Amino acid sequence: MSDPLLQIEGLQAGYGDVQVLWDVTIRVMPGEITCIVGSNGAGKTTLLRTVSGLIQPRAGSIRLQGQELAGESADAVLGAGIAHVPEGRRLFKGMSVRDNLLLGAYLRRDRQEVEQDLEFVLDTFPILKERAHQDATTMSGGEQQMCAIGRGIMSRPKLLMIDELSLGLAPRLVDTLGEALQAVNRTGLTILLVEQDVITALELASTGFVIETGRVTMTGSADALADDPRIKEAYMGL
Repeated sequence: MSDPLLQIEGLQAGYGDVQVLWDVTIRVMPGEITCIVGSNGAGKTTLLRTVSGLIQPRAGSIRLQGQELAGESADAVLGAGIAHVPEGRRLFKGMSVRDNLLLGAYLRRDRQEVEQDLEFVLDTFPILKERAHQDATTMSGGEQQMCAIGRGIMSRPKLLMIDELSLGLAPRLVDTLGEALQAVNRTGLTILLVEQDVITALELASTGFVIETGRVTMTGSADALADDPRIKEAYMGL
């Protein structure tokens, strides 16, 4: 069995006097789509922000291929190979789709390969090719999400973290994005998906973790979690 790509152990984090994460331990295996699910306010976004260096942990370890990243800056985490697609897209107003995508590669110096990756992103999300010179923030929510994911891919990460893939999107668009993510994953890119829509997350992922009030309460294969009566009752209304 291969070693985890990302290994989080005993992670604690929060804001000011408020602690949000309590001894969170998660392992993400290379080449897989792993999901973290839970209700709104469970600590999912805080977890991704801590991993990506936007929040400094209070305790615990964050290792990418054995390299300790806990306490490192966001630039250092990105340079190590973790790209974060934040909740709400966070595209740059007044900049074209193409320029927003290229911003994802700002740490890279391999210009020729950057252009190759840009072509890959535009082939993966053909609507972005049509909108390449349009202000990215004037697109629909689904198109903006494609651009945000594409921007993450442009850093050529080892791990792509996506916060709330489906937020505010129609089911048809969520299906389209899910198919695109599976295609990207088949190229070998490991994906960590944080999602409030438990059904969508477990359909896309091979492994899942459930977070409740800042603690991991369940883990297992996505199929096993989808069949668990506790998950069905708590998150699927069944």
